Amino acid sequence: MLSLIVHVRSLKYMVPCAMMLLPATPYFLTSAALKLLSAALPRRWYRWGDDFMYTVYQSMVLFFFEHCTGVEVVLYGDDPSKMPPENIIYLSNHQCTVDWAVADMLAVRQGMLGHVRYVLKDGLRYLPLYGWYFRQHGCVYVKRGGNNEKALAKQIKDLNKTLVPTYMVIFPEGTRYNPEKKNAIQKSQGFAYVHGLEILEHVLTPRVKATELCLRAIGNNVTAVYDITVAYSTPDTHGRPRAPDMADYLMGQSRQIHIHLTRIPLQDIPQEQGALQDWLHGRFVEKDRMLKKFFSDDPEDRGHFEGKGRVSKLPLWKTVPSTLVLCAITLPFLVTKGGRDAYWKSCLGSIAFGWLWMAVTV
Repeated sequence: MLSLIVHVRSLKYMVPCAMMLLPATPYFLTSAALKLLSAALPRRWYRWGDDFMYTVYQSMVLFFFEHCTGVEVVLYGDDPSKMPPENIIYLSNHQCTVDWAVADMLAVRQGMLGHVRYVLKDGLRYLPLYGWYFRQHGCVYVKRGGNNEKALAKQIKDLNKTLVPTYMVIFPEGTRYNPEKKNAIQKSQGFAYVHGLEILEHVLTPRVKATELCLRAIGNNVTAVYDITVAYSTPDTHGRPRAPDMADYLMGQSRQIHIHLTRIPLQDIPQEQGALQDWLHGRFVEKDRMLKKFFSDDPEDRGHFEGKGRVSKLPLWKTVPSTLVLCAITLPFLVTKGGRDAYWKSCLGSIAFGWLWMAVTV
C-alpha cells in the first residue's frame, strides 16, 4: 500500500514534466521553420510570431503550475492585472526553479506572457533544445565575472531594435538562496562586508552588472522596474525552510506563493554604476526585512507580507486551450512506432543543431 502511494505521488510530478517536455521537439522545429520563413522579412515579424508561440507554450506550463497544483497565488502591492502592458525590467529574489514560473504568473495577468525574456547563466545555452530556443526568443546569456559585457549589450540592443514588448527578468543574486547552503550565504555576506554594504540574512548580496547593462542597452524603451519579492508557504516549521524545488512544488508541497510587486518608474532609478549599486542593494535590504518577518516565529507576522494580500485566480480559459493544442500536436508522434522513431530522430537532430548553432554564434 505504501509503495502504491509513493508511485501515485511521483506521477503528480512525472506526468506534468513529461507533458511539458514532450512538445519541446515539435515546438523547436516549428520555431526553426518560422525563423527560416521570416529570414527575408523584418526581424520584428519573427519576434511577433515567436512571442505568440511562447504565449501558447507558457500557458501550458501555467496550466500545470497553477491549476493542477491548486496553488494559491497571493499578491501584494501593485496589481499586475490592473496595470497596462509595458516594457519593464523585472528584479526578483531567487530561491528555486519555480521562480522562473512566478514571472509567468505575473506576466499573464498583465497580458505580457509571450514577451517574457530572461537573463540566464551562460552554461544554460547548451541545455538541449531550450538553450537554442531561449537565445532565439531574445533571452540573454551572461558569464560569471561579467567578462562578456560587449556580447551582452549586443544581444539586448538586437532585441531592442525589433521594437517588440519586453518583460526582461533578472535575478540579481546570480544564484539561488538556500538556507541549507551556509557557505554560499557566508560568501555573499563576506562580499557585502568587504564592500561596506549592509549584511543580508534572507537574500544574497545582489550583483549590479546585468541590471546596469540592461538599463543601459534598453534605454528609454523601458518605462519601469518591477521589484518582486517571492516567498513560498511551507509546512509549519521554525525558522526558514528550503524553498520547494520543482518536484516538491508539482506534488503540492507549497500551497501558496506570496508575491509582492512594487512598480518603480524608470526616472526614479539612478543610472550611474555606484549609485545604482546602492539603490539595488537598498531594494534587497527591504526584501530581507520582508522575508525576515515572513519566516519569523511570531504568529502575527509569519506566513504573509505586510499589507492586504489578494488571492489571484487564473481563469482556465487562459491555459486549457494551449494545453490541448500542444497535446494534439505532440500526440501523433507518440501513438505509432513510425511516429516515435520520427520523434526521437527529430529530437536528437534538433539537439545537435542547437548545440552547433550556439557554439558558433554565441
